[in-house]
Amino acid sequence: MIYKFGENDIFYNRIETHPKFNFYVFKGQVYYNNKVVESGSFTSSVGCVPNGYVSLYEENIDRDSSQLIYPFITKAGGLSAFKTVSTSQFNSDFSYGDIITGSYPLSASVIREFYTQGESRPHIDALRNTLNYYLPLSRHYSFSSSFGDKSDQKMNLINIPSIFFGSGIEKGTINLKMFYTGTLIAEVQDIKRNGELIQVGPSGSVGSGSIAGVALYNEGFLLLTGSWTIKTNYVDYLDDITDPQQTSWLYFGWGMNDGLNMPSTSNSGSAYSYTMDFKGTTYTPVITMLAHAPRGELNHSNNPTFIDKTSTNLNVYYSSSYSFSEAEMVIKNTTSASYSDPEPPFKKTTYITKIGIYDENKNLIAIANVAEPVKKTEDRDFTFKLKLDI
Repeated sequence: MIYKFGENDIFYNRIETHPKFNFYVFKGQVYYNNKVVESGSFTSSVGCVPNGYVSLYEENIDRDSSQLIYPFITKAGGLSAFKTVSTSQFNSDFSYGDIITGSYPLSASVIREFYTQGESRPHIDALRNTLNYYLPLSRHYSFSSSFGDKSDQKMNLINIPSIFFGSGIEKGTINLKMFYTGTLIAEVQDIKRNGELIQVGPSGSVGSGSIAGVALYNEGFLLLTGSWTIKTNYVDYLDDITDPQQTSWLYFGWGMNDGLNMPSTSNSGSAYSYTMDFKGTTYTPVITMLAHAPRGELNHSNNPTFIDKTSTNLNVYYSSSYSFSEAEMVIKNTTSASYSDPEPPFKKTTYITKIGIYDENKNLIAIANVAEPVKKTEDRDFTFKLKLDI
């Protein structure tokens, strides 16, 4: 039996979730949610990605490096190619019929970019309009003000790909901590929920209460400009042993995929570690459907078990000298009773186990299974609530 959904039987909404994320940086290694690389049967990394990275499509799981799958496109009249192939490359490097290949896995992780004073910074310049857009939230968003000129000042940029936070970083959840030999020496949070990263600890520490930078929640960037000295020892943060620096928020996350080497010297900074915590925001569209099993309906089944096989009565029909006979199809009485004799009154009973969802062309597009079969008698009606993520 097929029923059509009524106008009040389908609801559209979305589920909002805020998953937690943690990044830990120590000795130039990044660890994501306390996970370490897991070795497999054919490779040293099951996901074929290093510590701190996620595989975007989770391809090439536990595959030998000589047997990796990869995407490919044949150059044809449709002029299709990968986005990484420029128009000039497409025209000059490939002939019609050539195979254009890509590579898996594609991966993502947090990245730190440090800019010295006066250094060219195209990624910062690209954020000029975005920063000024958020200026009503805090004066510290201003690209150029009495708080500093972001086109010239020293700056620590933390880039968080959207695969981690979804639609945006939840306000009030950013927490950055800096440790020295395991002891917390500085901590910032966006306690005002306006993007200002304020140093909140340890209590009474140098810079406590000061603004160390700003966060772009929707874009996934943290801009750290706090230059006050957190610990008065010189560290080779710039990968230049002749120019060691004192510890500040400008060097938070040192070794976070920033391309800098960890020097093997006494001032290498190996005693420092960093953590970055935040919550993301993800939205999942959901369709809720109410499927009704009306009273007095859905009480017959074509399942062979619905028939009492022990019945041997025959119905014989005559026409002239010919006859036609068929076994009497008796529905099995499954009505329960306290006693086996006499037999309880017959009730047509079925058990609902699955609900099929069809499109307008009567194509089956989804099947819902109930946890336990639902007993359906003629005097009962049910409404099943189905949810489908879309």
